[in-house]
Amino acid sequence: MTTDTDGAVRFDLTGNIAEIVLDRPAKHNALTPAMYRQIATCCAETNETAAAHVVIFRGAGDRAFCAGSDIAALDGYEDFWAWRNRFDYIPPILSLRKPAIAAVKGWALGGGLEIALACDLRVVATSAVFAAPEVQLGWNGAGGAAQHMTRLCGQGQALKYLLTGDRFDAEEATRIGMVEYLTDPGAELTKAREVAQQIANHAPHATQAVKAAVRGAMDLTLEQGLRNENELMSLCFAKAEQAKLRADKTGNEP
Repeated sequence: MTTDTDGAVRFDLTGNIAEIVLDRPAKHNALTPAMYRQIATCCAETNETAAAHVVIFRGAGDRAFCAGSDIAALDGYEDFWAWRNRFDYIPPILSLRKPAIAAVKGWALGGGLEIALACDLRVVATSAVFAAPEVQLGWNGAGGAAQHMTRLCGQGQALKYLLTGDRFDAEEATRIGMVEYLTDPGAELTKAREVAQQIANHAPHATQAVKAAVRGAMDLTLEQGLRNENELMSLCFAKAEQAKLRADKTGNEP
């Protein structure tokens, strides 16, 4: 993976679990435009690597998951048109076919919050602090915080934090429905890897089908969603591995 003085993003693969590591700990893993493209490269590598069944997003160092975009780097856009047409790192995360887990500790602000929200599951240490501070700087976030927080937490909770820019802790994030697993500080990565391995032990076509079905449920009508689930199940049945799993299970106690 390309490394530069502004920070880098690593793709690591251990067994069938990939990890995308935001590796700029001295700056709380704040994102630069170079890192935006590195995230996209890592996401593409995850999709293209057959051995990678699940991917974990995490931040290097002990203090932060990601403190959002490096504000100083935003001065590099010469005008609003350049900003409007910037390269965006959230669509590549949403394009991941494999289940994605965010292992969150410390600061998860702005773009860091948006990365965590774009993942399928969030494993969060009690040390984590979230915020969408963009409104305090005179703009709104553009990486999906409004879309994903509203879907996960409801309109009122999303507006509460997006309109005020207030920080909120891991317990509050859990209360409003944003966190699936809450851990002690320092245990978030171990737990994320444990959950990832549990998922990775299943047939990858099945877990990818489940992800596609659930993601589709947010946008489709009930009738369309049911049809989508049936099509996905039919594709799973076409896989030879599925037939073997079914045969192995026949006659066994649950």
